[in-house]
Formats: sequence, structure tokens, C-alpha cells
Amino acid sequence: MLADDPSNSMVMFGLAKEYEKLGEHEKVISLLEEYLEGFDDEGNAYGVLANAYLQNGDREKAIETYERGVEVAITHGHPSMANEYKMTLEMDLADQ
Repeated sequence: MLADDPSNSMVMFGLAKEYEKLGEHEKVISLLEEYLEGFDDEGNAYGVLANAYLQNGDREKAIETYERGVEVAITHGHPSMANEYKMTLEMDLADQ
């Protein structure tokens, strides 16, 4: 499907979510980095991407991505999503 219409953001995000279920973190990262370059996301993709970075051992990229996700979620009127990302940053990713 994506090969037929590479500009279909729903298919791209859906495929990333399927890769996430399979634990294919490199594929999630690749797809969502491309997705976020080309599409306006309201915040959800940032959380998925940050988690993939974390699962792949890239803590710093995960932190940067969650921080960007907070900004985007607030901009698009999703305070609960922003709060979820803030809690993850404060509780799971704070410097120890």
C-alpha cells in the first residue's frame, strides 16, 4: 500500500505502529523520521518514535523526541498527551 502511495500519512503511521508491535525499532525510527519530515503530526508519532529510540538504546534522542512531542501536543490542543510525555521525562528519563 505504501509503495503505491508513499505520500499517504495514515498508511505510513499505521505501518510504523505494526513495526512497533513486532519490535522492529529500527524500522519504526526510519519510517517515523520520514513521516515527521513530511507531515504535520499532533503528537502521537513523537511518543512512538521516542519509545523506539529508547528501545534501541538511544536515550538522548528519546528525550529530545519526547520534549518535541510535548511542544507539538500542546500546540495541537492535546494537554493529556503532553502531560504523559512530561511524566515519562520526569519519572523514567530524568538524570539520576
